[in-house]
Amino acid sequence: MSAKIYRPAKTAMQSGKAKTQFWILEFDASTPRKIDPMMGYTTSSDMLQQVKLTFETQEQAEAYAQKNGIEYRVIQPKEARRQSVSYSDNFRFSRLQPWTH
Repeated sequence: MSAKIYRPAKTAMQSGKAKTQFWILEFDASTPRKIDPMMGYTTSSDMLQQVKLTFETQEQAEAYAQKNGIEYRVIQPKEARRQSVSYSDNFRFSRLQPWTH
């Protein structure tokens, strides 16, 4: 049984950082998924794929995994690089591309 510990990034549909401050422990798939022949749904007999545990800190998530004998890997979050964009930069003299309509 193995798991990954990560902090989720914000979704493309939100401008704020809601639900990104917690760390999540998510179990890896131990059996491959199958396609149900009758309905065509994707199924799995592995119930741990449905479990997501949330923790306030990375250390708490690692301590839980170590206490329960779960092999884990930590995926560090990538911080977003913000570019300062100014409307007046569209009209500056040293602009690399010419401004057109």
